[in-house]
Parts: sequence; structure tokens; C-alpha cells
Amino acid sequence: MGSKKRIKRALVSVYHKDGLDEILKKLYVEGVTFVSTGGTQKFIESLGMPCEAVEDLTGYPSILGGRVKTLHPKVFGGILARRDNEGDRAQTSQYEIPEIDLVIVDLYPFEDTVASGAPDDDIIEKIDIGGISLIRAAAKNYADVLIVASKKQYEPLSKLLEEKGVETDLADRRWFAKEAFAVSSGYDAAIFNYFDGGEGSYFRAAADTPNVMRYGENPHQKGVFYGDLDALFEKLNGKEISYNNLLDIDSAVTLIDEFDEPTFAILKHNNACGIASRPVILDAWKDALAGDPVSAFGGVLVTNGVIDGASAEEITKIFFEIIIAPEYTAEALDILRQKKNRIILKRKPAAKASPKQFRSLLSGVLAQDRDTSIQTASDLEPMSIKQPTEAEVTDLLFANKLVKHSKSNAITLVKGKQLCASGVGQTSRVDALKQAIEKARSFGFDLNGAVMASDAFFPFPDCVEIAKAVGITSVIQPGGSINDKLSIEYCNEHDLSMVKTGVRHFKH
Repeated sequence: MGSKKRIKRALVSVYHKDGLDEILKKLYVEGVTFVSTGGTQKFIESLGMPCEAVEDLTGYPSILGGRVKTLHPKVFGGILARRDNEGDRAQTSQYEIPEIDLVIVDLYPFEDTVASGAPDDDIIEKIDIGGISLIRAAAKNYADVLIVASKKQYEPLSKLLEEKGVETDLADRRWFAKEAFAVSSGYDAAIFNYFDGGEGSYFRAAADTPNVMRYGENPHQKGVFYGDLDALFEKLNGKEISYNNLLDIDSAVTLIDEFDEPTFAILKHNNACGIASRPVILDAWKDALAGDPVSAFGGVLVTNGVIDGASAEEITKIFFEIIIAPEYTAEALDILRQKKNRIILKRKPAAKASPKQFRSLLSGVLAQDRDTSIQTASDLEPMSIKQPTEAEVTDLLFANKLVKHSKSNAITLVKGKQLCASGVGQTSRVDALKQAIEKARSFGFDLNGAVMASDAFFPFPDCVEIAKAVGITSVIQPGGSINDKLSIEYCNEHDLSMVKTGVRHFKH
């Protein structure tokens, strides 16, 4: 099998024609002839180049409303024929099947049509049949045929033509075949997931745009992010985003999306170490920082408000790795960009986290819906005789949002819409509470009148006993323990209010 192959004839049938004209001109100058369908044929001819219609090649017109155009032995035989196989050569000669050495084809925009909210009939018509078959056939026969399966591959094809003309190597063709199977498998995954309708009957996921990280979680681990960060953020400054950065960014944006009023949060290792809601972003920053100015060093900052010059001046007094906001003033950017490695991200309006979460585990994949449950005052069910005040309800809901985004076992202590401290990732809830209390005291917080949130129920009254001893006045928890009454009885005897949400927020 010869490695080098010359492109003599190309089948071109594409939905996206942007950037294709220069490629076609290069091929034509090298003596390549074209065969095409419908709109692509007209496009080629509009460039002043002759093009054979597929209908003339096959002897059949496009039928069934365009559903059948290229599905014919004279097309697929020309693609799949093995050039070094005597039997294949004999049959292509017998049936007058011309060899096709290059296939440039893309697929109907199925995912875009689904995303547009189009009716089912329109979506079904965007399931490509001829295109996907051409891609698979040409990729299978990469020993002889070059396949270009999407407009993303126009640039590498153009580069190949510049460097080698119309002579391709086996390695070139195998690379394009690999890219083609990535296109076809992703397309089929999208179609399956549409028909599956979220039932999860099988796990099929595909993501394009690989971003190779400097390393994974640790320097000795390889890391790659598959996804389009540019659709979510505009990067305004800073070094390359790392694997660990991405984990923190994901935690930061999902946390801040819980809040409607101006809020600032500081995260470290996926947990909030400081957060506050205030009418003015600068004040929200100052009170978020006060929650734990030690852990804030090297952290990730996120807000749902505009960063102005005054806020930027205060923020840059500490070292941090990343800041995320929906908008920055010009003055703020001038200040923040003074550190060249500092990552500045501007969120795009439609930036939303994936509704599904996946994790490789043992010999398979663990999948679940993202925890998007948000409790409001109407969802709170009193457990104690004493009822929380209006201000306490506000703080309880604030604390409950935080504990939802904290590593279990988790306790959060809140006062005046400000995180006083949290205890996270502990093997016991009591340890989490003790950690939070010690931390709050170390930064000078008065816990009298503060509230406490837990990510899971209290099997014993020990946590409410400890909370009462430090001045906490109200508690929020999911409820559901067979021993709920023990904590309720203690609250009733010691003038504590306690409410339940009925929703557990474990996070691992």
C-alpha cells in the first residue's frame, strides 16, 4: 500500500460554505475535478469552476424531498474502492465507477435546530443521512481517501494543501479520519440524547474543543478540559487556566447564581471562605473578605455586580488568582491588569452551567442532575415552637445556599447576610460545627444572634446544644432523622427556633 496519494477527484457537499472558496480554488489549480449536489454545486460554479452534478454521475435525481441524493453505488463505490485491491479495481471498471479521493462534507445542524425550539418534524429532517454515510465511508477508507467532515477542518486542510499540494500521506489521512469519527460519534450522541429525552437509558456524551491543561490536579497528572469556555467567559487578562482553576471557577459561578442581590464571594478549594450580600459591591467585598482574610489569599473571587475602580483598588490589596464578574469599568480593568498573571474573566449573559454532572467511578460513569433546588421562605417548615424572625429567615436562607455549595459534612454560620464561618469536609457534623465556631471567633465575629445551616439532618441534639452555647438563635436543616424529636425538644426547652427544608444538600 503506497503511503502517498494524489487527489484527482473531490466530492463536495456542505451546509457551511464560509472559508471554502479558497480551498476549492487551490484544488482546481492543481487539476482536481469536482462532483457535488444542489447548493454546493451552484456555489462551486459561481466561483468559475466546472462541477459535475451527482445526479449526472448516478443517473438518478435527488428524490424524497432531498432525503436521497448521494446514496448510490457510483458515489460510495468511488469512495470505498481499495485502490490496491484487484477485485475492487475490476468492479469499478466494470460498472464505470470513478474514484473519489477527497470528500468534503458536513452535517445538517441538528443540535442548533433542537436548541432553537423547533418542532419535532423540523428536528427529524435535520438528522443527516447522506452526509454521515459519506463521512464514515471516506474515513473507513482513509488508506486512499481524505475526509474533511466539518468546517473546523477547513483550516488544517488549507494548511495541508499549502505544504504538500494535493499529495497526501497516510498519516495525514488517518488524522483527518480520526477527526471525522469524532464528528460522527458526537452527532449520533446528540441524536440519541434527543430521543432519550433525559431518561438516561444509556450514557452517551460528546464534547468538542479539547483544552490541554498545564497538568491535572497535580503536576504528575495529565489534564484536558473538553468544552467551549469562550461561550461562557471572555478572558480579559492572565495566564492559562489550570485544571484546579476550572474546578474553582465552576464552584464560584454555581454559587453566585444562587443570589439576586449584589453579592461577592471568595472561594478556596471549591468552598466559600467569605461571602456577603450588600447594596453596594464594594461593601459586599469588604464583608466577604472579613469572613476569612487568611484563606482569601490566592483565592477565586466572584460577584454578580459590576467591578468599578474603587472596588478594584480594594480588591488588589490582596493576592488572588482569578476574578469573575459580569462587567468591569475601564478604570477597574486598568487596575486589575497590573498583574499580568491575574486571570480576569467576564461572564457572558447566557453563561450557564451544564444541567448534568458526570464523574468517572470504578469501571463506569456516575451521572446525576445538578442540584438546582433553591428553597424560599414558603418552603420552610417550622419544627420548633419558637418561630424565626423575618431577619433570621433571611439569614437562614442565605446560610442554606452556602451549605448547599460546601463539601459535606458542612455547617455554615451566618449573620446579617454575611458568612461568619463554615466547617466543611468533616467526618462528623459536630466537628464541622466546632471548626466553624473556632474560625468565627478567630476573626472576631460575635455569634450572638447568628443562624446555623446544616447540609443534612441532626441524628442527635449535640449540634443544637453547641449552637445554643455560643449564642446562635435559629437553625435550618433538611430534617428527616428518626431522632428529629431530640433536637426539637432541646430547641423548645432552650428558646431556639428551628426550621426544616425537606431537601438534603450533600456535596462530595
